[in-house]
Amino acid sequence: MGNMTSMGREAVIGRFVSGSDELTVDGSVATLLAARLFEMDCGEEVRVEAAPYCCSTCDGGEVSGRSLARRSRKTRSLSSSSAGSSSDYRRPQSLHGPSPVTKFGPKACMLQNPHTVMHIQDPASQRLTWNKPPKSVLVIKKIRDASLLLPFKELCVFLTEMKDLIVYVENKVLEDPAISDDENFGTITKKFCTFRDDLDDISNRIDFIICLGGDGTLLYASSLFQESVPPVMAFHLGSLGFLTPFKFDTYQSQVTQIIDGNAAIVLRSRLKVRVLKENCDKKARVDENCIVLTNGDIESSRKAVEYQVLNEVVVDRGPSSYLSNVDLFLDGHLITTVQGDGVIVSTPTGSTAYAVAAGASMIHPNVPAIMITPICPHSLSFRPIVVPAGVELKIMLSRDARNTAWVSFDGRKRQEICHGDSITITTSCFPVPSICFRDPVNDWFESLAQCLHWNVRKKQNHISSEDEEF
Repeated sequence: MGNMTSMGREAVIGRFVSGSDELTVDGSVATLLAARLFEMDCGEEVRVEAAPYCCSTCDGGEVSGRSLARRSRKTRSLSSSSAGSSSDYRRPQSLHGPSPVTKFGPKACMLQNPHTVMHIQDPASQRLTWNKPPKSVLVIKKIRDASLLLPFKELCVFLTEMKDLIVYVENKVLEDPAISDDENFGTITKKFCTFRDDLDDISNRIDFIICLGGDGTLLYASSLFQESVPPVMAFHLGSLGFLTPFKFDTYQSQVTQIIDGNAAIVLRSRLKVRVLKENCDKKARVDENCIVLTNGDIESSRKAVEYQVLNEVVVDRGPSSYLSNVDLFLDGHLITTVQGDGVIVSTPTGSTAYAVAAGASMIHPNVPAIMITPICPHSLSFRPIVVPAGVELKIMLSRDARNTAWVSFDGRKRQEICHGDSITITTSCFPVPSICFRDPVNDWFESLAQCLHWNVRKKQNHISSEDEEF
């Protein structure tokens, strides 16, 4: 059965056709398909058609990524009042995650496979293709790493001189004296386009990304794009390298292969996180009985900030010596109160990061899911759980919490969470298209073996027939 994913910046749509009857559905087609299965018993022909391929070069037109984001936010919004209130607005619930946007940057998209199941595609069949040949590339280099200077310079010369690409580099990379003082390399740097993080918007200028370093460079690349992310090619020049499958020794042939559009990709889902501050200027103090109080000077404004998170959202107790005490809601219902050092909400990609260190299972990036992992819970029965990608999670401080909590997003943007603040987490419709060395399955198991030494054990000796007699 086929992938209902329409290429281009538009929602995933498929058509379920039975005889002369046609029904238009979104990504959550499983229930509708099940409802029509009885027609198969009656001998009536039932077929599933994938939506027509639509991208910027076809006649089907395209829907802008921003309008898609607005639609997604509208249908997945949650009232700013308490999650337990019966009068809260409830978004349409679905166990399926939002259909991923499969146009990556201005020119890249995923090659359509007509033989895939609903909106879930065979990992081995996800391929990168280009609507137009790529003309620009963002090179991300690990800062303050002298071992990366030579690979960085070699790569930039190759991209500008041999491939005639426009190279984007962050300002702070060129501020390194080893680069700025190199007169021979100066002729190359003059051709660069530079930008500043958090100030310049490069989302519609980059055709693909090349990362030089460790896993942190891929996380940083994800943070630069809050909507559609260009394809990312990550070279293993760091320490762990779980997310960086390429070796730099043969970079010329590998980059050429990517430019030609011959590569497998894995769509790494991200989390859309909304932090709502009840009173941003509210000061909290703790009395002698360790109860959190407010000083009474409360500004009534509420401010919300959104983040796109590739690995995990971590809520912890921060510098306090008391247990973290936070309430966890799922689709508006209180499911548990976390009492311990904190809780990790991670993507399948993040399941092999902090979550696995806290005792969670490892999930392949193609599995649509969200993992919830407690950090040192004060309970023998609190085990990590996996919930469907389509749910909406909300985290708030419990009313009787003795202290505030702290939250970080992929290890960055750390901030304090006070009473009345909330963290809403859903699956984003903007994944990170990570280019594979071979394919999503083989690359993942290769990383498990090489980086985490998964199931490494000395082999048991064979018992011969003579030994069995004894």
